[in-house]
Amino acid sequence: MSMEQHPTDFAQAVEASRAQVEQAAPPMRAVLDEVNGVVVGREDLIRRLLVGLLADGHVLLEGVPGLAKTLAVRSLAGSLRARFARIQFTPDLLPADLTGTMIYDPSSGRFTPRKGPLFANIILADEINRAPAKVQSALLEAMQERQITIGDATHRLEEPFMVLATQNPIEQEGTYPLPEAQVDRFMLKVKLGYPERLDDHRGMEMRILERMAGADLPEVKPVLDCAHILKARQVVRRIPMAQSVKDYIVELVLATRVPGRVSPQLENLAPLIAYGASPRATLALALAGKAMAFLAGRGSVYGEDVKEVALDVLRHRVLVTYEAEAREVTSEQIVQQILDHVRVP
Repeated sequence: MSMEQHPTDFAQAVEASRAQVEQAAPPMRAVLDEVNGVVVGREDLIRRLLVGLLADGHVLLEGVPGLAKTLAVRSLAGSLRARFARIQFTPDLLPADLTGTMIYDPSSGRFTPRKGPLFANIILADEINRAPAKVQSALLEAMQERQITIGDATHRLEEPFMVLATQNPIEQEGTYPLPEAQVDRFMLKVKLGYPERLDDHRGMEMRILERMAGADLPEVKPVLDCAHILKARQVVRRIPMAQSVKDYIVELVLATRVPGRVSPQLENLAPLIAYGASPRATLALALAGKAMAFLAGRGSVYGEDVKEVALDVLRHRVLVTYEAEAREVTSEQIVQQILDHVRVP
């Protein structure tokens, strides 16, 4: 609720939003069900991918090989009636391998553009940190500007356009660290761990074995088209947010820059933070919170919606000092301390 908005007006806005969400959300839940029917025990990951899709943001997935990162992305793409392209990043990749190039046509005597795999709706950039700087630069233009330059012509990308990138944190030989400017373009950075054991005696590994090693592999059916995605994005943006939730978002971001100003208990973090999150993080928190509320079927954003995605939004936007590195304190630990001490409305 804005400072000037009357409580009655806000309540009416929430009711109107809830009606729109109830109409637009079921197809997105169908996508969630389809993907969960293939990918075992990764519902949180799938929800993060849907948050990125609904909030018009890109997602970076980090985890050791074999944790279903690629399977999750391919399954999500399979549930959408949209063009999908998988690009395996390698050290010898060229920008033209992503964007396309100009081809000479002898019959007309002219050069015509041959568009590359980036001219799709859902892009899987597999092992993104294995490509050199020129390739990263070409991808950055597509991610941020939603356009691609081939020769002297600029081509707009069709909406929706979403980059889902993966990287391996343990094998750094032959890799190129992503520039901070590019990392910041990812709305979410999701870290994946090993599957957790369930309470029953079989555990998650057994469920994976039984589902994926059988005679009939599960398949994903397309249940959502691009028009529905764009409509859902409009509904997400219109979800109202109370002033207390807006204050919470601003405090979280401010705490990554001057933690002592937000809470005396966070003063000890100041020597550990070299650079805090930018205003892009503020916008990402707001939009991701709205997407979480949408998936929950609510007409307004709760503080818990924001907190649930805050670590994924902020972990890659906080740069630590040499002192933090010497003390083996990570940006993720700093963000978690902030989340523990800033009160949720």
